[in-house]
Amino acid sequence: MLEHRKAQGRLRLLKPDGTPAAYCPVRLDQVSHQFLFGCGAFDAVALQKTEGAQQEVFRSRMDKWLALFNYGTLPFYWGRYEPVEGQTAYAETMAAARFLQERDVKVKGHPLCWHTVCAPWLMQYDNDEILRRQLERIRRETAAYRGVIDMWDVINEVVIMPDFDKYDNAVTRICKARGRVNLVRDVFTAAKETNPGAVLLINDFNTSPAYEHLLEELLSAGVPISAIGIQSHQHQGYWGLEKLLNVLERFSRFGLPIHFTENTLISGDLMPAHIVDLNDWQVASWPSTPQGEERQAQEVSEMYTTLFSHPLVEAITTWDFGDGGWLGAPAGLVRKDGTEKPAYRALHQLIHGTWETHEALSTNADGCITFDGFKGSYKIHTAWGSAGFGLTQDSTLDLTLN
Repeated sequence: MLEHRKAQGRLRLLKPDGTPAAYCPVRLDQVSHQFLFGCGAFDAVALQKTEGAQQEVFRSRMDKWLALFNYGTLPFYWGRYEPVEGQTAYAETMAAARFLQERDVKVKGHPLCWHTVCAPWLMQYDNDEILRRQLERIRRETAAYRGVIDMWDVINEVVIMPDFDKYDNAVTRICKARGRVNLVRDVFTAAKETNPGAVLLINDFNTSPAYEHLLEELLSAGVPISAIGIQSHQHQGYWGLEKLLNVLERFSRFGLPIHFTENTLISGDLMPAHIVDLNDWQVASWPSTPQGEERQAQEVSEMYTTLFSHPLVEAITTWDFGDGGWLGAPAGLVRKDGTEKPAYRALHQLIHGTWETHEALSTNADGCITFDGFKGSYKIHTAWGSAGFGLTQDSTLDLTLN
């Protein structure tokens, strides 16, 4: 069932003098996955900006975060990243990105273009100048972070972008003026030209045929989309297997990698079903409950197992690591006090238990071992020394122990 997540490694271990490490006990441990198990990493930014006791709170949360995930999303909402024209959050954001990178976490920036949380100072300009500055912004960010952040949600929620009427904003203006396909092509082209090797996503919460139709138009127009981003904010209840499999089937037809970019499952009372825009549900308190936490753990396990089993899914991002994030919802894997919820432990057991390879082996007379393991990074330990290697496909490797 999970053979597409595994590969065979055929290793010949050599002692420091170059001779085979024959009949040698070997401890083989997977240290990271090729699959991207991710989470919003906004705490990594907060860690750079706080001091004393408050910083220790974020450090403790990040320790739990790093014990689970190998992939993090950092915030680039233009209105917050650059609230005053020319004054950006580059220093703390780059520090957070490097903090994650140094711990072998792959980093994604979110988003480069979006009509919500848009920079209000753009409104003083006409549409041509707004578009010029939007493309300039994309080139600035993708160039400045290249080598540290090489994955981006380039544009967010395009399906409703030209029709968004909650408030006037610069991006909806240019989307109406340019048309959706032209705007998406503009922003992807700017990102691709600046960082040709970057993974570039389109991202949307709308999983209706309208998103499929938009993707058809974009791909026909030659837009260089690397992966399809699907948001799955389930504040009104778990999608369930039927909807999840339906979404996977419909979006698989494009043959592109699929990333579940923003996943939330609630561990308290559910948002009422009649709410159309999740942002309209504002409550003074939204607590986690013991019953809700058990439900959340079961739903997380089923959803992650289903997605990990699908060959086109490359990444899953839990959106809020801690409770009380977006909309104050109890959608985290840890509570507000930082303690682990059952969902954290269930996910840890899957990622670092069921789906992780650890073996005690022994080499033959030629110093060779063969194993089947989940794709990712590995470390080998022997009496002669250690070595690291990556397993992304069936491989035959010679490793010198040091």
